[in-house]
Amino acid sequence: MNTFIQAFVAYLEKEKKYASHTVVAYQNDVLFFERFLNEADASDELVEVTYPIIRTWIVHLVDQGISNLSINRKIASLKAFYKFLIKCKVIQTSPLVAHKALKTPKKIQVPFSEKEMQSVQDFEVIESDISAVRDRLIIEMLYTTGMRKSELIMLKNSDFDAEQKTIKVLGKRNKERILPVLPSTIYWIGLYRNHLKNCGVVIEADKQLILSNSLNKLSQSFVYRLINSYFSNVSEKVKKSPHVLRHSFATHLLDQGADLNSVKELLGHSSLAATQIYTHSSLSELKNVYKKAHPRNIK
Repeated sequence: MNTFIQAFVAYLEKEKKYASHTVVAYQNDVLFFERFLNEADASDELVEVTYPIIRTWIVHLVDQGISNLSINRKIASLKAFYKFLIKCKVIQTSPLVAHKALKTPKKIQVPFSEKEMQSVQDFEVIESDISAVRDRLIIEMLYTTGMRKSELIMLKNSDFDAEQKTIKVLGKRNKERILPVLPSTIYWIGLYRNHLKNCGVVIEADKQLILSNSLNKLSQSFVYRLINSYFSNVSEKVKKSPHVLRHSFATHLLDQGADLNSVKELLGHSSLAATQIYTHSSLSELKNVYKKAHPRNIK
């Protein structure tokens, strides 16, 4: 692997502290571009590339049928790579300084309805079954806090404060936030911990709060499959993922009158722009309020 790419990967891991799957994605995108340069017999090295060469690569990707969304992600990886080279004083300016992202269709994700959420919560849980209790706890945690799948997996026992009824979440770029925890979630945490103790597991502060069937750290794919499986029983929506639960958390709060800034803080967003996408999902509720309240609509 190119020395500069190796240094870039080490920078993402050690200084930026990105998740392993994120680092791999960045690395693969840069390697993909480097392979294009080699196969195209371009005389330019990675550090000497000009924007016209990158434009040729973009056209090549489009011709291959790769979506604009995927191309934008690859370009974002390249931007990060060249920004790193500037930081290291290998180059002075990025060849992508004037690049504008390709247009992509805006997709509005459809959250689970409150009825669908209630249907899942109405599922009977065999409280003597540690796996069933763990599954319910995962669903409760994702929906009642709005935390990301990766944040859930990284939770430690020390992050949960039963007395204060809060949980500490480590978000993107190692930004911490404290979230309130509902009594129902506290109940499932307590029940789950009792099961773990009965299995001989010592509840240590620096160990994961929620474990897999083999009492190891949860995997991303496990949490995704769990949510998809449970919600396939109650919803016909195309996408049934942990992120849709996060989306549902935000949408339902907004539907019930929560202000955008509060939802922003709960979600751990750095700007309101990221939170505003959830307001689209609240339009149906706004329409109902409008129809009921506007004088011209009162018959």
